[in-house]
Amino acid sequence: MAIYTLQKLASRITKAPPSLSAITRFSSTAKVSDRIVKISAIDPDGNKRQVVGLSGQTLLKALANQGLIDPDSHRLEEIDACSAECEVHIAQEWLEKLPPPSYDEQYVLKRNSRNRVLNKHSRLGCQVVLSQELQGMVVAVPEPKPWDIP
Repeated sequence: MAIYTLQKLASRITKAPPSLSAITRFSSTAKVSDRIVKISAIDPDGNKRQVVGLSGQTLLKALANQGLIDPDSHRLEEIDACSAECEVHIAQEWLEKLPPPSYDEQYVLKRNSRNRVLNKHSRLGCQVVLSQELQGMVVAVPEPKPWDIP
């Protein structure tokens, strides 16, 4: 009886689920161009630059790929390891399209601000996930704080 049950379980494991072929078919027809999200970023010098990212990617990754944020300064995209070096300021009309910041994100931003007051436009780039709804978003990359400069 036990051998029959094990054989039955083994045959289930080796069979691919029927929905797997549907997923493979969908992913092969999806285009990268459908995932592109273009945003405008204002660097610390006031220059406006176009940044291209992909939906599902973090804003931090898109800004780092463009050279606006040093990728080495933010090693992990985990909120527990965050030091707010990826802080960005987002225009008001786009803030309303983002999910509200988590308690952890607010804590990190307050902890690392000079006067311990949260700027309502501040968000962590590692916590903002790009989507098609954010096409055309405007963000400003602030000057590094004195303690962020090596």
